[in-house]
Amino acid sequence: MRQLFPEPVDPVEPLDVYRDLPVVEGRPAVRLNMIASVDGATAVEGRSGALGGPADRRVFAALRSLADVVLVAAGTVRAEHYGPAALPIAVVSGSLRLDWEAPFFTAATHRPMVVTHRRAPGDEAVRASKVADVLVAGESGVDLALAVARLGERGFGHVLAEGGPSLNGALAAAGVLDELCLTQAPLLVAGDAKRILTGPTLVPPPGLALRSLCEEDGSLFLRYRFPGR
Repeated sequence: MRQLFPEPVDPVEPLDVYRDLPVVEGRPAVRLNMIASVDGATAVEGRSGALGGPADRRVFAALRSLADVVLVAAGTVRAEHYGPAALPIAVVSGSLRLDWEAPFFTAATHRPMVVTHRRAPGDEAVRASKVADVLVAGESGVDLALAVARLGERGFGHVLAEGGPSLNGALAAAGVLDELCLTQAPLLVAGDAKRILTGPTLVPPPGLALRSLCEEDGSLFLRYRFPGR
């Protein structure tokens, strides 16, 4: 991998690029990692893995190694077949429709967390509590600003969000998205795949500052930060 911006470095290690973490007062910093094709598709046949290559996997590993906790939507856990991880993972789910007997829960090195709301199905909340720590954030829907605060109360200072697009859009709308790490894969996909953020239009659209740009085998690795963070 070579860095093109802010200054040329060839080769460069992903850890050296991404260890520059955002800093936020009063809550954990939230960094989002996503991949998309040149035409904006975030998945091929429902999964993002087909878009990535060896360099993207190294960036993925570097970002996880720098995070205290991963925040991810239940749909992404199901679609990407998440297994037991080497760091804590918090799964956002309002319905609590998850496979509580999956290895992700039963074989986890770190007990997973499930972020939900007070009106989530009570029987599923009981089942969840047997294999995960249940964090309640919101009354009738998950309040992501409160969810991030709850993670901060547990001592997590750096949150890595891994999608999907609805979660990403909600984080941005809640004002708790601080940095975007975007891999642009040199592929055209078409179809009806979602963009990296979905949801209501952000008004006004927040501006981002390019923090770094790297390249390997035609893939671009862009890192954008909200100004002041």
